[in-house]
Amino acid sequence: MLGEGIYKGQSDLGTIVGLSSDGKYAYMPAWHTESAYALMKVKLSGRRTPRPVKRGVHDAIDYFIHNDKMIARERYNNKTNQHRVDVLIDDDWQKIFQEETEVRTRSFVGLTADLNSLVMLTKGENGRRAYFTMALKDGTVSGPIFNPEDKDVGYVLTDHNRVVHGVSYAGFKPSYDFFDPTVQKVVDQVIKDLPDHSVTLVSYSPDWQHMIFMLEGIDSPGDYYLYSKGEFKFIASGRPDLAVNQINQVFQTEIKARDGLRLPTLLTLPAVEELKNLPAIMLPHGGPESYDRIEFDWLAQYFASRGYLVMQPQFRGSRGFGAEFTLKGRGEWGRKMQDDLTDTVNTLVKSGYVDPNRVCIVGGSYGGYAALAGAAFTPDLYQCAVSLNGVADIERMLRDERYDYGSDHWVVAYWQKLISEGEVDEDHIEAISPINHADKIKIPVLLIHGTQDEVVPDHQSENMFDELEHTDVDVKYVELEEGDHYLSKAEHRMAALKAIDDFINRHLPVTR
Repeated sequence: MLGEGIYKGQSDLGTIVGLSSDGKYAYMPAWHTESAYALMKVKLSGRRTPRPVKRGVHDAIDYFIHNDKMIARERYNNKTNQHRVDVLIDDDWQKIFQEETEVRTRSFVGLTADLNSLVMLTKGENGRRAYFTMALKDGTVSGPIFNPEDKDVGYVLTDHNRVVHGVSYAGFKPSYDFFDPTVQKVVDQVIKDLPDHSVTLVSYSPDWQHMIFMLEGIDSPGDYYLYSKGEFKFIASGRPDLAVNQINQVFQTEIKARDGLRLPTLLTLPAVEELKNLPAIMLPHGGPESYDRIEFDWLAQYFASRGYLVMQPQFRGSRGFGAEFTLKGRGEWGRKMQDDLTDTVNTLVKSGYVDPNRVCIVGGSYGGYAALAGAAFTPDLYQCAVSLNGVADIERMLRDERYDYGSDHWVVAYWQKLISEGEVDEDHIEAISPINHADKIKIPVLLIHGTQDEVVPDHQSENMFDELEHTDVDVKYVELEEGDHYLSKAEHRMAALKAIDDFINRHLPVTR
């Protein structure tokens, strides 16, 4: 989106929050003149300059609109920590909600079908992320509506104008709840008919008569099907060159941590005659407030295809398993979160599945931090470590965040809560940063980083490499020119895989 008065160099310019009633215009937020975050009206054909619908304010973060009518805006002020919602009544903004919070705990994600309320996701009394509504006339909160005891709402399903029709729950496999019983019946039946698959609803027509599902499982690497008029029709495969017999089975289990906490865990199994005394890969996810799913995980599948058992424990601090489970990770970087990985390895070793002398830890982003922390803090547990776009120096990471956002920004407060429960103690930060413990690392280390990583700067890996070069450790650094944080381009993913393949074959070979 380009136009007079729109600042260049800003992100999220592709966000559409609504369409005009005639379908000719899209409503899109953007930073405009006078440092205001305004709602722009963009013509979908031709090259007409976008124009602001309503004058914005500097602390606006979202807008809600329906049939060309502005309904509400969400605001958050990083200096005062004020989170608020305004509604437009008789061309005048009126506040219906305000809360002082360092990190927002309420997500406003859409509108109810009667257009009388905003849809809000926040924690319910049972500790699960749930669906609530907030009345536009006076801010009255109602609900929860979708709030099962064993599931968190992951996201809502909306139309182009953000009217909410249902929710998708977080978890190893997606599941859904809808307001329309007819839609609910169809989706429930599709999932019931495919019990061995992860079934994701990826698209749907405005009248819900046509739906596209993606299937992932032991005989499907990501196949798309159209449900229409009672029929299920194959459309395309997301990975057409991958044969069914090349997909490795993903098994769901649970590991008991040393303090009794139950860790939901995924195991990707190699195609071997006996699951006994196997070489293994510990593969912690990024985030860290994220979670793994039963899906075609390209890295896990790669390792399993080479003969490794892949372990993906959902360590404390992961999302999707209740707020209490997530909060247990606060202040536990390099400590109990790392213990959860150790306990998973030891449990599977004790069960006879894993050879204790053939385990490597591999991870990206926070998982890259966990890989380096594993090498530094549990040097006898792993035989090698691979960090993809990982964090090595937490003190530098926090300093970078303060430089990028400002010390009073919610992003800085968020990271401080995660890493040190809000209080940034230098001794604590130093103690859990792998870069300060390079002398304790005794195993081979592979560092891979994209030069255009805007999430974790590449100097994190560069500096870790410099520290390790002064030791006797076998260390290699692979720089991915113009690579981003997510290895989005095939060329970067292939370069990373080739480097990992060479590294693993040298330091953790599979004997058949």
